[in-house]
This record gives sequence, C-alpha cells and structure tokens, in this order.
Amino acid sequence: MRVIQFRQAIAEAMSEEMRKDEKVFLLGEEVAEYNGAYKASQGMLDEFGEKRVIDTPIAELGFAGIATGAAMNGLKPIVEFMTFNFSLVAIDQIINSAAKIRQMSDGQFQMPIVFRGPTASAGQLGAQHSQAFESWFANCPGLKVVVPSNPYDAKGLLKAAIRDNDPIIFMESEQMYGDKCEVPEGEYIIPIGVADVVQEGTDVTLVSFGKIMKKVNEAAELLAKEGISAEVIDLRTVRPIDYETILTSVKKTNRLVVVEEAWPLASLSTEIAYHVQKYAFDYIDAPVKRVCTADVPMAYAPNLVEEFLPQVSKIVEEVKSVMYVK
Repeated sequence: MRVIQFRQAIAEAMSEEMRKDEKVFLLGEEVAEYNGAYKASQGMLDEFGEKRVIDTPIAELGFAGIATGAAMNGLKPIVEFMTFNFSLVAIDQIINSAAKIRQMSDGQFQMPIVFRGPTASAGQLGAQHSQAFESWFANCPGLKVVVPSNPYDAKGLLKAAIRDNDPIIFMESEQMYGDKCEVPEGEYIIPIGVADVVQEGTDVTLVSFGKIMKKVNEAAELLAKEGISAEVIDLRTVRPIDYETILTSVKKTNRLVVVEEAWPLASLSTEIAYHVQKYAFDYIDAPVKRVCTADVPMAYAPNLVEEFLPQVSKIVEEVKSVMYVK
C-alpha cells in the first residue's frame, strides 16, 4: 500500500468527492492560486477551475456566510479556515446560522457544509494563533466535530463529512500536514462518531484525539516497557462522542486517563470524566485523571510552550498515579 502525507490525503478526499458530485466546491483564503496555505488543495484549481476552487478575501465572516447560504440552496461547500483561530470572526454564521437552520426551518433546509482547517498549537505562534476550539464547537447542538489524528483517518472521515447533510467542523493540525502513513488508493469511508481502539490493553484506558494521539501512543510504548498495559482509544469524533467504546474499555481496565490539548475548564475531558463516573462508577478503581494544557494563554518562549502543552512524561506520570505505582 502506498504511503502519503496528511495534506495529500485531505486533497484526495476533496478531489474525489468533487469528481463524484458537481455540487461540491472549495473556498477560502489562498486555496486556489497558492494551492492552499499548507498545500492541502494542491492541483485542485487546475482540475476543477476557478468556479469550484475559489480564493476569498481575508473576510471569514463573509465567506462563511456565503457558504452557509450556498448550502441552504443545495450546494455542498467546503470552507477552509487558514486556522480555526480565525473562525472566531465567522462564529456567528457557524453557530447561529449553519448549526441551527435545519431545526429552525423544521427540516426544510439541510446544511451540507464542511468547515475545515488547522486547530490548536503549531510551535511558537503565540497566544492568538495557538488555541484549541474543539470543545467550543462540540458544545453546540447541530454541529458534528471531527478531529483526525493521521492521514488514513483524515481521508476517510473527510469523505464522510462532505457527504453528510449536517454541518461538520473538521479540525486538522498544521503540525500533522507532513505526517505520513499508508492510505489505500481505493474508495473507503470512515463513519463519523465511531472511535478507534488503536491498541488493546488491560491496566488503564488512555483516551485522546487529534495530533496529541502521537504523544499518547509514545506514552503507551514507554508504559509497556514498564509492564503497564494501556488500552489506547482515538476518539476521531468529539461530537458525537463514542461513549460506548470508552465505557467498554473502562469496565475492562478500571482506570481512565484522558489527554487533550485544551484548557481544562469545560473541556471534552471534563465531559468524558463525568460520563464515566455516571455510567461506570462501580468499575473505577482510581480517580479519573486528565492531562490538559496549562490554564493560561499560550506563550511564545519555547520553554513556556513546552510547559503549556501535554507531554509524554506527564501522561506517564498520571497513568502511574492511577496505577498507584511510582
């Protein structure tokens, strides 16, 4: 099987769906002439032309609104934000229009739209360009929120998102666009709302999503060398959350550590911890632990960036704490 980059998997998913359905189109800043800020739309302008791959002004509220109106009228737009930090400019259209119009119209309008782009930190980008908004969007009924961790999942999930009749928030990472893995050349779809048990284990359940999965997988390898068997779950979708897979695992391992690149208050890890204590309380042999970012805006200095983000050492430390070992 061939090995391709994350950015190529994204481009392939969009291109394949655009070939299948002429109603699908892409718009956003630098998606056409420049082939995307992260080259995730490489070659698409040449193939589909300027009416289906559209460069927009630096006006997120404007082009998110145009895309929302297009979706209401039967088209299937893909909106690329250069970063989800900039989606805050467009959040009124996303939350008050795209997420709500199906219910407000009693189903007369569907909303087949995908808002995609990178989320969270990407090195020394400072406080305004390093924020993770997965939990913000997941808080809103009417949206589905997808956060793939690798090229294989990204392609299968994005194709599913484009075919969906509900608005999808599809969150990537600038630091993953160069990641590589095996991706089939043939057609495949990964259903939205189904988690992936990346590794089976018996001692503790590790739950995460997105690029932090790389640190979780590394931590699981280190724990295995110390005789601790971790079951690793990649959520892939954070609205809806696959609670059943999490509960099944916790009932087996009796311990849970949730890892998330987000501020701790009102985070997705908070919701998961609540759900597990409600529905699996009798199975838990230790307090549910979370590994989140520091509860401050992200700094610019490299040493402070290191302190801010979840690290492998902290994941290992928290696992050992629920195992009651040093």
